[in-house]
Amino acid sequence: MAPWHRKAAFIWAVLSFLLYIGFTKAQDPQKSITYFDSLPGRLFFFEDTTSVVYYDIQAGNVHISQDEGKNWAIATDIPKGAAAAVIEHPSDSRYAFVLTTGTKHYRTDDRGRTWHSFDVPAKTSYVARPLSFHSDPAKWGHILYQGTVCSPWGWGETCHDETYYTTDGFESTPKLLLKETSRCQYAHSTKEFKHDADDNLIYCVAFDSTSQTGTHTLSSSRLFSSTDYFQTKQIEDLGIGKDAKGVLAFAIVSKFAVVALKDLSPGSDGDMLLYVTVNTKEWAKAQFPHASQARLRENAYTIVESTIHSLAVDVKLQDQSTIGTLFVSNSNGTFFVESLKDTNRNAMGFVDYENLYGVEGVGIANVVANAQDVERKKAPKQLKSMITFDDGSSWAPLRAPSTDVDGKRVACDPSDVAECSLHLHSVTNPHNFGRIFSSPAPGFVMGVGSIGKSLAPYEDCDTFLSDDAGLTWKMIRRDAHQYEFGDSGSVLVIVNDETEVNHVRYSTDMGKTWKSYDLGITVRAKALTTVSDSTSQKFILLAQVSRQDHKQGDGRYGVIFLDFAETRTRKCGESDLERWYARSAQGRECLMGRKQYYMRRKEDANCYVGDKFHDPVIHEESCPCEDHDFECDYNYVRSGDKCISSGRERIPNSMCTSGKPDESYMGSSGYRLIPGNQCDRGRGVRKDEPISKKCSEAEPAEGEVVHQTFEFPAQVVQHDFFKDSSTILVRLADNTIWQSSNEGYSWEQQYAGERFLAFYMHTHSNERAYLITDSAKFYYTTDTGRHWYEQQAPTPPNSFHAQVLHFQPRTDYLIWTGNAGCDGAGEKCRAEAQYTWDNGRHWKIVEDYVVNCDWARDDELKIDSSQILCESYLTKQGSQRYFGKENNALQLVSGTDYFERKTKLFDNVVGFTKFSEFLIVAEYLPQRNSLDLQVSLDGRTFAAGMFPPGMHPDTHAYTVLESSTMAIFLHMTMTDWPSPHWGNILKSNSNGTYFGLSIENVNRNELGYVDFEKFIGLDGIAMVNVVANPAEAAITGRKVLQTRITHNDGGSWRPLSPPAQDSLGNKYPCTSTSCALHVHGYTERIDARATYSSPSVVGVVMAVGNVGEVLAPYTQSDTFLSRDGGFTWEEVHKDAHLWEFGDSGSVIVLVNDEEPTDHVLFTTDEGLSWREYKFSNEKMRISSIVTVPEDTSRKFMLLGKAPRSSGSVIVHLDFSSLTHRQCQVSIEEPGHDDFELWSPSEERNEICLFGRQTIYHRRARDHNCVVGKLQKLEDKIVRNCQCSNEDFECEFNYVKNANGECVLVPGMSPLPDDDSCRGDEEYWYERTPYRQVLYSTCEGGRRLDRGTQHLCPGIRGHSALFWLFVLFFPFGLTALVAWWWYKKSGLARGTIRLPGTDYPSLAYRSRSGSGALDTLASVPWFLLGLAGIAWEYVSSSLESASLGFRSRRGYRDVPVDEDAQILRFEDEE
Repeated sequence: MAPWHRKAAFIWAVLSFLLYIGFTKAQDPQKSITYFDSLPGRLFFFEDTTSVVYYDIQAGNVHISQDEGKNWAIATDIPKGAAAAVIEHPSDSRYAFVLTTGTKHYRTDDRGRTWHSFDVPAKTSYVARPLSFHSDPAKWGHILYQGTVCSPWGWGETCHDETYYTTDGFESTPKLLLKETSRCQYAHSTKEFKHDADDNLIYCVAFDSTSQTGTHTLSSSRLFSSTDYFQTKQIEDLGIGKDAKGVLAFAIVSKFAVVALKDLSPGSDGDMLLYVTVNTKEWAKAQFPHASQARLRENAYTIVESTIHSLAVDVKLQDQSTIGTLFVSNSNGTFFVESLKDTNRNAMGFVDYENLYGVEGVGIANVVANAQDVERKKAPKQLKSMITFDDGSSWAPLRAPSTDVDGKRVACDPSDVAECSLHLHSVTNPHNFGRIFSSPAPGFVMGVGSIGKSLAPYEDCDTFLSDDAGLTWKMIRRDAHQYEFGDSGSVLVIVNDETEVNHVRYSTDMGKTWKSYDLGITVRAKALTTVSDSTSQKFILLAQVSRQDHKQGDGRYGVIFLDFAETRTRKCGESDLERWYARSAQGRECLMGRKQYYMRRKEDANCYVGDKFHDPVIHEESCPCEDHDFECDYNYVRSGDKCISSGRERIPNSMCTSGKPDESYMGSSGYRLIPGNQCDRGRGVRKDEPISKKCSEAEPAEGEVVHQTFEFPAQVVQHDFFKDSSTILVRLADNTIWQSSNEGYSWEQQYAGERFLAFYMHTHSNERAYLITDSAKFYYTTDTGRHWYEQQAPTPPNSFHAQVLHFQPRTDYLIWTGNAGCDGAGEKCRAEAQYTWDNGRHWKIVEDYVVNCDWARDDELKIDSSQILCESYLTKQGSQRYFGKENNALQLVSGTDYFERKTKLFDNVVGFTKFSEFLIVAEYLPQRNSLDLQVSLDGRTFAAGMFPPGMHPDTHAYTVLESSTMAIFLHMTMTDWPSPHWGNILKSNSNGTYFGLSIENVNRNELGYVDFEKFIGLDGIAMVNVVANPAEAAITGRKVLQTRITHNDGGSWRPLSPPAQDSLGNKYPCTSTSCALHVHGYTERIDARATYSSPSVVGVVMAVGNVGEVLAPYTQSDTFLSRDGGFTWEEVHKDAHLWEFGDSGSVIVLVNDEEPTDHVLFTTDEGLSWREYKFSNEKMRISSIVTVPEDTSRKFMLLGKAPRSSGSVIVHLDFSSLTHRQCQVSIEEPGHDDFELWSPSEERNEICLFGRQTIYHRRARDHNCVVGKLQKLEDKIVRNCQCSNEDFECEFNYVKNANGECVLVPGMSPLPDDDSCRGDEEYWYERTPYRQVLYSTCEGGRRLDRGTQHLCPGIRGHSALFWLFVLFFPFGLTALVAWWWYKKSGLARGTIRLPGTDYPSLAYRSRSGSGALDTLASVPWFLLGLAGIAWEYVSSSLESASLGFRSRRGYRDVPVDEDAQILRFEDEE
């Protein structure tokens, strides 16, 4: 080739190369700016499209961009200013709807290019979501519309909501679905809620009656359902029948449908109930653990973002705080466990909790580290961030990076997570659209936060990034930034959020390096967003333009379109991608038996992903089965790390048929694979493989009883069940602890080698117990003994006979009383009390030299939960062992703020106690050497008890008896040594200050225990034994006893009516009028828990006694039963027996209590017939029969002592196979099933008890079936009765004479008249010798407590003209102010969304805002409401940029969280 040819070729090649380089070189991002006059009320992308909507809430206009925000145009088909709300279709991205303030609305079917009008019969309702959609894309046109219909009423109007439906997307006029609604929703409205219900199933929260005034009672709100658009409808009874009323909301959350209703039953205190279904067929009540003291209250709980595995609910446990506790449910949403304490909430109910997108089981939450100081001292919150990798089962602090953005070491040591971890701002403080931390970009998480002990203020924070779903973090920029992910995480964009800026920064290598892009103007960022699945390279920055860059004619706000497509020119190939596992934490890779991974771009790959509108694909690998993939099989319970049998296993009839003694069968191993778990059983453990078992261990044939015997090495000295559990603890005389998790069927020793002095069951938590050793070490459980944990107390347990542990309703708060300074000579040996707020992890001293320190707060004594009461000695020096009241006064000191602020209540006391709602103190008066009784209802103010003459406690010993009917019962001993003990029972008024005589000469023993017992389940009924020969007994020392019963809470007493014949059909030899039934009482029992009655079978009572004139010795007594609360009795068996109720009374067991025995007697018909079961070949002495405290089990334990044995024997009796037939209950037709409706008025003359006729629900006597955990009907008050003599008792200083009349005690004066008027009472009455029994609800009739009538002062003291002026002046003023605000703010009827009203309105009050009665009724609140509206109106522009709209699957736009919002009601009553 010629030289010039070669030269030309070379030049051409160079030019071509340069030209290629010029075309392929990466370019800077591109931008364009569009100006608007105000911030948007909503800014959102149509799903998987480039179309975006900008809704100008101030101007009422809708703007559309079809190119991801580059160019904008106003929706010209919609009249300017008409748009009141914009709602996109959730399952078809072509459709959206613009709602106006009238009845003409607009729809687009081409993503906003064109809009078409449609008409509806009613204006849009003021609810969060007036439209409800079907989730099936083929049924996109099936939509429910909620409107408000108003009609004139008086001076205003009354309104109610109606729901309409369309099946063609409003092509035709929608039809009426249902009136008087507050919320309607398709059952098929989300993809996650999968079920096989009819496609057209609709749920509606609505009222079961119409109202002329627009006012409804809450009890008329129910959940209705229909499959034919309410041509026919049914009430969803939620499994509770007619009690399914008071419904406040319905929502679909993940795979759960949830109904919230208010508990309207008597005494419920307004608690909320949640009912959950996963299949639309069976509803179940959500059960929260007793240990948490979780009570759902309106506006006090939030259903937060939940997973497909469980439902998550955050509950505010303190009324005045914004601190909650997070609970996570089981797979069907019914049983909740405490997941995380002290979660951070705000006043709106939003919770700092978010699951990471696309990574199952990983979530981030913020907790309040100083919750105690926040609640006590209103201290500023110190927030700490926590992360879970296992769906809330465990939480850990976020691991802080060791270096900052400059590579320098951070100021603290990241290995010390208590002092140095990462904390991030979360949901309660959002600064951008959408999700707070994560996006659909696999594994990428960003946040604004700080490193240290707690979270710093937002403006003092920096920006952090994790590329492994929160496992590790790095600081990527100083200062707080808004951030967004694009192109599946291959481009990250941030903009400073603390000040005005003129640039954004972006990274294309996972945050390793950052580049700056100049915007050309200075702005204050308001939001940064992109398409909802984060797969685009185009972003929208919403910003406020600085004043210096603002140009005349342009709007103050700018939408800055940013395009990063030119920053990289090569599309990624397979070699540029890597496999990223979603959970890479050690030991947490597998969840439900599988690993998840995504394919994502490598960090250093210089390419773009380019999979626009393609969500990341989840790949799964099965994991080998491990222990945590299995749960306990049916009929097995967890005990430690094992599953043990709860009883004998039921087997098919085809097994164990040969009768050979060594025959075996293949039965359950005790484990089963968790439903839905996909682990590989071939590569892991197979814990669910059947195992060989002996046929003798299987459940017997139907009709048979079986037993099993276990012998302990020493005597049982303490035993107790966990309530609502099958687990029992036993302490032996050799200081060992034994546990059975299956009602005594099998036993295992706890911590062999330890010496246990006692164990305590938590008095406010059914799941907690504490094992006390002889050292500072103790063990505790929070799950009914399934797991035990070791903990250290501050001191060894005390040796001063003081209770070691005291509890309060907040279950982590304990008081420990131990020995201090008692080592060696113990010159300063003393009892020292310390308290903990975290179940023993940290302790703080309360007081030393104490006799008793206890929390003032109790379940019914609802006072300051930080108040502690201490009995402590005045002089705090020397050894407490030598103290006494003679040489060192015992003071009662109250300390609020956990004893930080002390107040001495009394200089000298004997002790204090808490009963029901009363705090009772025995004050010692040394100058008189006497006692005074002081009573308080608030723990601060006390009143001295006033007693009848001769019965003041200064000269008598006394015993405070149980109180459950708003009054204190007190036994005052009236005899002196050496006479045997008896005394009078006194009853107080409602505040415990005035005591009147109830009954005289009631028996007590030397220890102060009294023959007094109230019946369980029937308030106001009690039995006592009285000394019939007081004069003779004082001389001879021999007491003769008789039994008395009261059915009006001590107002009057009578003998027990004797049965006509004995258990053999013979008449009793005693036939005189003085013959009665007499029974042995409390003072003769070995086990005080062996009560006459049972909580599970109302009205049924058993006792040992005799028919005669006086009570015979125990060994000469027989066994009696009453089925009507003690009105009538029958003898069921000869001889004295111990008894126990099982399975709600369907089984009653007797065992001889006079001598050793080898058999028990049992009945399934409440004593009509008895069968015998032999449990031993040799006779043993039985001391008690034990079963679960609720008496709902068919398994019993006989606790006794065998001959030739030094230890105790427990015989486990199992009556489960007597019958397999489950009792049937008909909620709709009670009494036509296996249960009967029973009233105490049956078989007696008195129809009413406590002024009311009440019907109870219990198993019919002759129906042989298993009740089990079957939910029975609650007690029902049929009516209140007219008052009669039974509803009254003697007033203070009055006693009953021989004729049963109340007469003044000689020499005493009656109480002065009480002329105060309460509530809307019109009259007050002079006192009489009588007062109404507090527990009675009688109305009218004979009012023995009312003397001369007097007119109450007040309303009748003013003229009609005065009241007209008072009424109409505020009305006129309020009407003027309301009209001005109405016109000024645009809040006229029809506005779709007011700031702060994102919750469904339940129309059980009139919606008229201008009617005279409404305004008059709300004058005091109107001004407050006006201020609130004004503030929200001003702040709405700020809120709308940060909270009011979410462009992608975020905290408010995900169905999960909109439902969370719906279930977070305000109190509208």
